[in-house]
Amino acid sequence: MSKAVQTAVLGVTGYSGAELARLLVRHPHLAGKSPVFVGRVEPSGIALGEIHPQLIDSRGTGSLRVQPFSWEILADREVEFLFLATPHELSREIAPEARKRGIRVIDLSGAWRLEATENRAVYGFEDEGSVAALQAQAEAVYGMPELHRSEIHGAGLVANPGCYATSVILALKPLIAAGLVDLNHGIVCDSKSGVSGAGKAPTAKTHFMNAADNLSAYGVFTHRHTGELLEQLGVESESITFTPHLLPIPRGILSTIYVRFGKRQTNASIEACYREFFKTSPMVRFTGTRLPQIQDSVRTCYADIGFNLAKDGHRAVIVSCLDNLLKGAAGQAVQNLNVMNGWGESEGLE
Repeated sequence: MSKAVQTAVLGVTGYSGAELARLLVRHPHLAGKSPVFVGRVEPSGIALGEIHPQLIDSRGTGSLRVQPFSWEILADREVEFLFLATPHELSREIAPEARKRGIRVIDLSGAWRLEATENRAVYGFEDEGSVAALQAQAEAVYGMPELHRSEIHGAGLVANPGCYATSVILALKPLIAAGLVDLNHGIVCDSKSGVSGAGKAPTAKTHFMNAADNLSAYGVFTHRHTGELLEQLGVESESITFTPHLLPIPRGILSTIYVRFGKRQTNASIEACYREFFKTSPMVRFTGTRLPQIQDSVRTCYADIGFNLAKDGHRAVIVSCLDNLLKGAAGQAVQNLNVMNGWGESEGLE
């Protein structure tokens, strides 16, 4: 067992923050070094169990305190890894300063995910083009281990992918990388997410009276995760149509993806493509021609991917499922921590 590292979490009050806390306090490589939890709280702090009663256990997790954020606290506790479960704008402030102080950052927000200026424009960052922002962006690595494992290992700033983006990219990357998909024909991604994907702060759209017994499309052609698809899949915007929907369930994502192949394929050829691509990726479960469901992956840190091929061999439907708070957020963040430290990728996640 390697020496435990000291972690800290800024922004533990949200849904993803709660899952991150749960994973970190039980992580086998962090035994004896409880995470430092910081945020916008009263000077006296607050017990983690008061914010998230579900975290109260015999280990004393609920009695761990969330303290007011300060760089002094992080320095006193010798924090080596800082998780940011914060709004994009706050991450833009905190990450560059953390890097100056030698702290490695895993950011769950969208602050550093996008390389192209035109794709970042959807966020409207006020510091766009500043020296500090450009330096941090140049250092940032897109935190999807299945694609960027070697770069993540030595990274100082890891940008955790979006939840929708994770479900779509993992489903499509093996096929596109192998040159099988007819990009001129176009790809359609029909994605649906539980309400927790919108965050903890209530809105008119996520209010029970709107979300219950309902299904609605939103962010058509404008969703923030679209840029991630373009950059990570290496496709042009005209080649892919991504439409997210709000499901009346608490958590989980199901993406139904429609593709056409340039040459006729078989079930065996498609299966071989996926299995070869993910042969070293323990957090992806390829289900072959059995299509996964949300209930298969919810409350796990896995992404489940399956497909059905049309009789003509040219058309396929791919179904990708994951828990938006785990493989789509906190679980993937801990997976990145594992990769950065050279630990087993699935440590603390299975």
